[in-house]
Amino acid sequence: MAEYKIKDLETLTGIKAHTIRIWEKRYGLISPERTETLIRTYSDEELTMLLNIAMLNKHGVKISKIAQMKPEQISSQVWDLMGEKSTDSSTEKFILALLNLDENLFKDTLQLLIDEKGLETTFKENLIPFLDRIGVMWMVGTINPAQEHFISNLIRQKIISAIDKLEVPQGKEHPVMLFLPEHEWHEISLLFYHYAIRRSGLYTIYLGQSLPYDALLECIERFKPRALVTSWLTSVDSNYMLNFFKQLYKDSNGIPVHAGGYQINTNREQIRQFICEVKSVEEMVENLNQ
Repeated sequence: MAEYKIKDLETLTGIKAHTIRIWEKRYGLISPERTETLIRTYSDEELTMLLNIAMLNKHGVKISKIAQMKPEQISSQVWDLMGEKSTDSSTEKFILALLNLDENLFKDTLQLLIDEKGLETTFKENLIPFLDRIGVMWMVGTINPAQEHFISNLIRQKIISAIDKLEVPQGKEHPVMLFLPEHEWHEISLLFYHYAIRRSGLYTIYLGQSLPYDALLECIERFKPRALVTSWLTSVDSNYMLNFFKQLYKDSNGIPVHAGGYQINTNREQIRQFICEVKSVEEMVENLNQ
């Protein structure tokens, strides 16, 4: 069972720590344990309860009324909301699906968002913030890696399915080549880049996760891509990243490299002369099409 600090709850639920403390003190809605140094810690059950409370509150139920409900009444009303075809509580539903490994809840919520906004807008407005949240929790150890893998694979499946529905462009000269460097396995962003680029009509070659450097150079030599696209989330030494892109720039004869992800953002000053940072998918696709 995970133990969450109040900042973890704030990250996962979007509810300010100050508000959580007020709900605790005034209404007794959740009852954290305390460490020997009096730091509040919360359980999975309390996180789920807080998400349920937030969902009811977002739908107009006052906190004072929720405080008078029994836990089974709160759960019953939340389940009623789960069945509503509404995207208002998508974040809470995503988190509950994560905690309970609930595939149907996640898929139904995601599909509703895609039907309303399209995959690209859903990815930018809903999935990226959600992945940022659980990524932080995974790194500090308050979310089981199995839960993070479960959700990531469901998102991965959805994007791959969307890619499969696109027509393969005819013009195969000078493709866009997508890859992840060795030891990098987080491919959701790269898959989405692949979807957006191919949807724009450009021919793509997707080389996937943890590609050995020599194999990348062989593909560059053979297929003469117009550009390379990559993503980097796994934490590495900044000098290692600098040397990687510096060497790639030299070995590829200066082929443009479009790179996104947390580590790219963190190390942008050191590597900016060797890459084009992906600040938005739309801007990257526009540049690739020029």
